[in-house]
Amino acid sequence: MEQIVLETKNLGITFGGLKAVQDVNISIKKNQIYGLVGPNGAGKTTIFNLLTGVYQPTTGSFFLCGSELKGKSQETINHSGIARTFQNIRLFNNMSVIRNVMVGLSNQPEYKCGFFTSVLRLPKHFKVENAMRNKAKELLKIFDLYEERNNLSCNLPYGKQRKLEIARALATNPTVLLLDEPAAGMNPNETADLMDTIRFIRDKFDVTVLLIEHDMKFVSGLCDEVTVLNFGTVLAQGTTKDALNDPEVIKAYIGG
Repeated sequence: MEQIVLETKNLGITFGGLKAVQDVNISIKKNQIYGLVGPNGAGKTTIFNLLTGVYQPTTGSFFLCGSELKGKSQETINHSGIARTFQNIRLFNNMSVIRNVMVGLSNQPEYKCGFFTSVLRLPKHFKVENAMRNKAKELLKIFDLYEERNNLSCNLPYGKQRKLEIARALATNPTVLLLDEPAAGMNPNETADLMDTIRFIRDKFDVTVLLIEHDMKFVSGLCDEVTVLNFGTVLAQGTTKDALNDPEVIKAYIGG
């Protein structure tokens, strides 16, 4: 039996009298690339915010490898193994490319350094920083960002900023990686390259991927299964082909 890595049970949230998301049940297997799709306002990013602790559920709960994370802080959820990127890129623009990745690595126990060790610049501080820098370089090479490592992140082209944000999320060593519209704003060549990159990191880093995306060609070519949302509720679920060909999905999402 395949291991369920991320699961939601009757997950929902209400803002005032508005049920933004209700009764969402999703089961994502280990190493799947899973899609969350639907029209604008369907509740996709709201679910990401619930899964990362930005919002707390009004109803239901969610689990990572069987452990309940409802009520946990954003930091605790990230430490537990859920990392994300954002629809609008959120990099530290005035930091170098490599420093952005090192921020992600600072989440890991092996790179922790005591306060006084850092303040007094003791030998361990330099040893840990050097180890972080070397690990960051490895990640940047994977994303073809090594040559830009000392540039400010704000000076990267758009497509490479997207890659840097994914590299920084991977630096936290997640079990599940949440990608919010990773192909937004990319040209066809960049999109095709990103598809290959996501498959590669799924295999190399042994991660499960949950993504939000409006590009149905991207979703069809990449995702094993999808959940289709409409007005905060599940409209269809299953294999990507079956779900996207559901008549109700076509009516709601494509408008035909």
